[in-house]
Amino acid sequence: MPQGPILIFDKSALQSLNVDESMWLDNFYTTNITPLFFVETLADLEKQLRSGRTPEQIVGSIAHKTPEMQASANVHHYTILSGELGGHLKLELELPKPVIGGGQPVVLGGSKGLIFRQSPEEEAIARWQVGDFLQIERNIAKGWRRALSLVNNSPFYEAFKRLYGTYEKPKTLAGLKALVDTLLSITRQDWILGFGMDLMEVPAQNQEAARKRWEAAGKPAIRTFLPYFFYLFSVDMFFYLGMAADLISRERASHKIDIAYLYYLPFCMVFTSNDKLHINIAPLFMGTNQTFVKGEDLKEDPAKLDSHYAAFPENVRNQGMMSFATNPPEDKDFLTTRLWDKHWPSWRESAKQPKEISKEAQAALLELVNRFTDESTPLDPSTPMPMEEVAALTIQRKVTPRKGKWRRFSPEAEAAARERPKSE
Repeated sequence: MPQGPILIFDKSALQSLNVDESMWLDNFYTTNITPLFFVETLADLEKQLRSGRTPEQIVGSIAHKTPEMQASANVHHYTILSGELGGHLKLELELPKPVIGGGQPVVLGGSKGLIFRQSPEEEAIARWQVGDFLQIERNIAKGWRRALSLVNNSPFYEAFKRLYGTYEKPKTLAGLKALVDTLLSITRQDWILGFGMDLMEVPAQNQEAARKRWEAAGKPAIRTFLPYFFYLFSVDMFFYLGMAADLISRERASHKIDIAYLYYLPFCMVFTSNDKLHINIAPLFMGTNQTFVKGEDLKEDPAKLDSHYAAFPENVRNQGMMSFATNPPEDKDFLTTRLWDKHWPSWRESAKQPKEISKEAQAALLELVNRFTDESTPLDPSTPMPMEEVAALTIQRKVTPRKGKWRRFSPEAEAAARERPKSE
């Protein structure tokens, strides 16, 4: 099964693809879908359209192109922040990977396991594809539009502009990033913690608990003690100081939403967008182990992949993408191939010596998965479950077997799936 680099996209990048192209995105990338993407997409229900299509059709079209085979919904950044401040979550930001919630710890005999069922967001995407929208979702869309109309950046603009009485106002976004890095390196740690929590509107009781933990630990550098908090604070400081320097417009309410996509950069290897703000700013916050791709470049590559595989013989294509496209083409002319080389470098060696799994081993593995799903005993969700103790990890997905002109699986696999009891 393909895996590939961990990808985050915004709505602008996905909208630029057609259905056939979106299948190649799903096939060759492990996509991390942010809460912002779900809300942005849902908010289109309240748009005034001139295209002749209904809002429901627009949202349904985006949902139909949203990856599902290798996709996971990332936990909201406030949830991650709360977990880190409370000492319940430790993150290694140098190793980009999604933060997935909802794992149900289970036990079967003497073995432990984790079952990740389809998230509410993923279930919603499946409904939106067929035009099924709940009233609560329509209310969320209205609330989102209303909140944007009430955004007022003027107080932040005036407050942060005072800083430029001490420091020279930067003239470029790169200069702004350098200023933020400098400020955070010389500022007192207690101020960073206190002002940062105020700026991010952390509840008072959570602030007190985080401060006590920090003091009990000997007041270490916030960058190392609370790395995700420190990262979020740096993004917010960049945004507000950028407005105060007139490098980021304070007139567009949507800019705060756009900048929030950066909150999720630590959880991806590749970020793609057509948004101008993202194009100019995201690379400044990405490490050498990450890549920013313009949305227009991303669209060009799935189109090339689509043409490449469309030339395969029909009998090969009928076996499904999971059979004939387990790895990208070896030709480095493909952007996807270059991204695999950078972020998934072991793939070429694996492609030379593919590991064959016998039918007996596949059957035994499937039986184990089904037993953990159907026969295991659920544990309290708060039960600690170190990964070294996990004997089975199951991620359940509901996947559309065909989209556009492509099928994911062979006819035999599709038939077997149809015949499988619904309890499985």
